[in-house]
Amino acid sequence: MSKFFLFCVTFLALIASSALGQDVNVRYDHDTDFSKFKTYKWVTLKNGAASIDYLTDEQIKAALEAALALKGLSKIDGDSSADLFIGCQTTEKVEEQRPGIDPDTGFRTGLGGGSSWTIYKGQLVVDMYVAANRKLIWRGVASKALDPKADAKKRQKNLNKALQKLIKHYPPLRDDVPFEPGL
Repeated sequence: MSKFFLFCVTFLALIASSALGQDVNVRYDHDTDFSKFKTYKWVTLKNGAASIDYLTDEQIKAALEAALALKGLSKIDGDSSADLFIGCQTTEKVEEQRPGIDPDTGFRTGLGGGSSWTIYKGQLVVDMYVAANRKLIWRGVASKALDPKADAKKRQKNLNKALQKLIKHYPPLRDDVPFEPGL
């Protein structure tokens, strides 16, 4: 009976840890040669929803810049041209609908070539666009990346963990899920 009890406790612990862990989903355009990208610029994706606070936005950017540097991408500031535009989207609310194409900037924010999509509470979305044509070529989504109730240390730890998981999939590997227009 004690072996059965130990099995049940172990099984429940595994289920609980997987339920509490961060999920990461990466999609990309499998026809894109990611090896040609060396530089990026930050862009602001207008989405009509309330943005996160300035400090959290800066935390995200700093952590992502460090991760991208390890992948060989350099940030460009000012008027210099870059290979990629990178934008982040997140929400600390229950869920928010995001439009597909921003009429002001021309960024295609939806996976389906312009369709709207939803960001759920605590998700962090990182989008990469080819700078020349503003085409979305890579999207990483991390769940449970942001918790408005967590203290600053815990938030930073969750954010770093989520970004490490996301950037592990850049450049895309063959086993990542390819981007499919129309989804």
